[in-house]
Amino acid sequence: MDSKREQTYNILFARMIDSMTDLNDFDREEFIWLLYEICRFFDLSKGVTEFYDSLSAEKDGRGEIMIDYDDGRGEGKIAVFRRTVTPSKTVIKSTLYKSADSENLTDDEYRKLDLMLKAMLSFISRNRLQSVVEKLAFYDEFGYPNINYFSRELEMMNEKGELHGHTVIQFNLRHFALINKEVGRAAGDIIIRNYLNAIKERMGGTGLICRVGGDNFAAVMKNECLENVLRILAGFPVSYTPDGDKSIFISASVGIFTIPDDYVFERPGDILNKVYIAAQDARYEFKGPVIYYNESIIFEKERQSNVRRYFADALKNNEFKSFYQPKVDILTGKIVGAEALCRWMIGEKTVLPSDFIPILEQNTDICTLDFYMLDRVCKDIRRWLDQGRNIVRVSVNLSRKHLFDFDPTEHLLKIIDENRVPHRYIEFELTETMTDVKFGDLKRITSTLRDKDISVAVDDFGIGYSSLNLIREIPWDVLKIDRAFVPTEENYGVTELMFRYVVAMAQAMGLECIAEGVETEKQLEILMDNNCRIAQGFFFDKPLSVDEFEAKLNGFTYKVPGFIAM
Repeated sequence: MDSKREQTYNILFARMIDSMTDLNDFDREEFIWLLYEICRFFDLSKGVTEFYDSLSAEKDGRGEIMIDYDDGRGEGKIAVFRRTVTPSKTVIKSTLYKSADSENLTDDEYRKLDLMLKAMLSFISRNRLQSVVEKLAFYDEFGYPNINYFSRELEMMNEKGELHGHTVIQFNLRHFALINKEVGRAAGDIIIRNYLNAIKERMGGTGLICRVGGDNFAAVMKNECLENVLRILAGFPVSYTPDGDKSIFISASVGIFTIPDDYVFERPGDILNKVYIAAQDARYEFKGPVIYYNESIIFEKERQSNVRRYFADALKNNEFKSFYQPKVDILTGKIVGAEALCRWMIGEKTVLPSDFIPILEQNTDICTLDFYMLDRVCKDIRRWLDQGRNIVRVSVNLSRKHLFDFDPTEHLLKIIDENRVPHRYIEFELTETMTDVKFGDLKRITSTLRDKDISVAVDDFGIGYSSLNLIREIPWDVLKIDRAFVPTEENYGVTELMFRYVVAMAQAMGLECIAEGVETEKQLEILMDNNCRIAQGFFFDKPLSVDEFEAKLNGFTYKVPGFIAM
């Protein structure tokens, strides 16, 4: 190589190194021009760069191929330069071509080209590796921005003074595991993307959504967009086929934190923790599907924490007591059954079930309490039997959490049998809202219990979404009509009609029918007119302590109105 050509090479190489090492002011156009000049200098006809995320991707041909230079003069391959980046194992490869009529490179020229290409590949691989790191750090496996990306965006918004006037939400797609089973995971992914796209449209193109994990997402948007977004989150039909002929209704539970004007930003985790707390509360239906963060939530969280903290000691100290609410035959006034209800007694103070049951239902503590209550009820029944009292069947509530245990019946039967209680004196009540689990699991449990001569009741019938399917699919013994369906003077019309047909249907199916929440003579008259003989409610008695209930077991009769008495 003559001195003039050597000088040209040295100038190109120096400019290339300067371009690649000036990280603060990298000029992409200059770099592309340098590639062009290098190709001309060595009389190359074409240059191709390939990038692969992994060795297996290279083997399968799953990568990104870029034609860096092509003057159209042909493709006589002269060299392949390949580099594997450790430890990521990403692969970058450059293939060079010369036209058939061009002169071959000298050994010296080949060494110089090799030096330039190795330097260039190192630079490209470093930058591509940064892109891979960015992808791994800020996006999940499905390509959604993740919580790290979201945190970075919040920090950038704060630096620009743009946080105020914005709302952050976290939402969970409701029952999405069941939807995935119904339509398949591929269709489920399409549903999620279409649902998120509908939300993005309502954010006016200015918001951001990230995936927290699974079917949980977080978003930040301008305050004025929140109302429109909540309409989508409340429920929206999402199509999942190319022609849009199939769709499924998707809704979400939502935690919301509207950033106050006086909010002082310290770190993204503070905002995310607030919206997470609200989102967790929103997932439990007893609080509603939309929860706004406020300071009272912190107090509530402390209360919930205290319940969980003291629960084990409360069990050891026998602070949970069984109360019994009679089930009464309205024709005779006789007690024909009872429902065992749990009360937490701390000294003279009574903690109502609504203050601790929903908290224990957030994990499997409720199952522990159910087993404990069953044991207490069995011990009471065994004592009554030994004392020669007139025994009635007692129903015990079971939480839906038991349905996630493969076979809770073994534990239930063990408690009953260890207390030597005849199975006919025990009944289990399962709420209708258990239908958010698979019918197969529910059917298996109820069938096993019935095979062991244990009665099974569907509680709160009428307030769920699958009432008719529920009693068609599951082998029940007893149907307890929720108080909302027991007519009152205020809701007599349609409610009375529905009550009449529910009772008739239950009796036609051979089910024992019980009306809950009976409080007035008018309601008793309606029960009588519709041949529903068993009532439970304050008209007869509130839940009674063990001593109070025992006193009524031997021949006690409630006074019934004259129009009923036989």
